Amino acid sequence: MSKAGIILAAGQGTRMKSALPKVLHQIAGLPLLGHVVAAMRGAGVDRIVVVTSPSGDAVRAYAASLACESVVQDQQLGTGHAARAAEALLRDFDGTLVIANGDMPLVLADTINECLKAQARTGLAMLAFQASDPAQYGRVLLTPDGFLNRIVEYKDASEPERGITLCNGGCYAADARKFFRWAAALKNQNAQQEFYLTDVPSIARTDGVNCAIAVADETSVLGVNSRSELAEAEEKFQQRMRARLLADGVGMTAPATVYFAYDTMVDADAYIEPFVVFGPGVTIRTGARIRSHSHIEGAEVSTGAIIGPFARLRPGAKIGEGAHIGNFVEVKNAVIGPGAKANHLTYLGDAVVGAGANIGAGTITCNYDGFTKALTEIGAGAFIGSDTSLVAPVKVGAGAITAAGSVITRDVAPDALAIARGVLTEKPGWAKAFREKKQKEKK
Repeated sequence: MSKAGIILAAGQGTRMKSALPKVLHQIAGLPLLGHVVAAMRGAGVDRIVVVTSPSGDAVRAYAASLACESVVQDQQLGTGHAARAAEALLRDFDGTLVIANGDMPLVLADTINECLKAQARTGLAMLAFQASDPAQYGRVLLTPDGFLNRIVEYKDASEPERGITLCNGGCYAADARKFFRWAAALKNQNAQQEFYLTDVPSIARTDGVNCAIAVADETSVLGVNSRSELAEAEEKFQQRMRARLLADGVGMTAPATVYFAYDTMVDADAYIEPFVVFGPGVTIRTGARIRSHSHIEGAEVSTGAIIGPFARLRPGAKIGEGAHIGNFVEVKNAVIGPGAKANHLTYLGDAVVGAGANIGAGTITCNYDGFTKALTEIGAGAFIGSDTSLVAPVKVGAGAITAAGSVITRDVAPDALAIARGVLTEKPGWAKAFREKKQKEKK
């Protein structure tokens, strides 16, 4: 049966104290909303509708970039009212509906699948979790046979009810047509005078449908409402990622000091030293070593390559097998061939470096003239002397050498020596005479 999703993303997020909508704040380089969309897609949800606020242009634009539809909740009248807003787009949908909050960045496809499995038993299901600190979560009250009796919001709960640790996980699955019928029957007779999504199971029960419970781990349903909770979610994501990569055979000396992006790919037997940061779009192949204090984003590092320490790989960097990118070397949109070396103090931008080439300290590819970016090509086995400036577009042929301190402004033939620097002029005794003159001037 086809599946559709509703993601509730219309909240104001006032506790974030930010002009940026809450669901666009990032965990591991991906907005909160992006994590929820990815989990739904992983669970086979084909069509997703994001419910936004009237001022949520940025959220709607991001949703569209993920091939999601969006709808506006015209007034902030509660989660049930928000979910009903999606009916305008899903009125004719005949399948299973998944409803989730947009601020659950640690939710997994497996978590949503568990909710869907529970829904298949009765026609309606929700996620719950045992809270280590229930705080102000909605409490889940069960019937003797293990179905949902009702959910009590913290502000409406009695003291005994507040002592319950089984809490609402913020995710539901239901038959779409029945769900919208149940949602239409919601009342706002509560302390906040809002239409609660949590009241849907009670209405469903009057329709002869029990709500099954799928119990998730607490981390998977963690919500984010403040900067401190955002930081907590980031750390939990990193802990999960580190544990998975270690289990997959990735070596790390000090895992707690390494930070990954949501999509970082690292093969077994790669090794990551302390204090490394990965941005989005990174692939590290087996046998590569990432040394301390390196920052890598949008880059591919091949088998046996060594990066760092203190290296920066920017988007478009492709490091070949056995290549070395050393300390204080920056690579951007450049292909570094197998066995090539740039061991220190170098910038390689918009470049192709051939196999086995050696790039001396202080080398710069002068790739940008303020308007366009141009390509530098360095042939296989070339030797670029220290402090060489390569003014693109320019080619240095295979096996060629550039003399230290040269400014290369035109192509260099294969196996040639290029010298482009001023001629040394020496004036004997000038320095001594200069010092004597200056010392007399001080008297």
